[in-house]
Amino acid sequence: MAWTMRLPDDEERALNAQAEAEGRAKHEITRDAVRAYLLRHRRWDTALLTDDETFDLGGPISKADIHDAMNKPA
Repeated sequence: MAWTMRLPDDEERALNAQAEAEGRAKHEITRDAVRAYLLRHRRWDTALLTDDETFDLGGPISKADIHDAMNKPA
């Protein structure tokens, strides 16, 4: 799909400079930015794990709890 994007002058200059520095087209950079945005804000319709596939540590989880859980024999 083709569409037009309007940017303030300073952002347009920055995008032009970035594209030139990377040797890429502006549309490549903006396409990558849109993809990254969509992935960051992706929402799943179903849980990735079921309750049976997880475990409860009984409260807030600390870094030490995660370390212990990751190093616990299966």
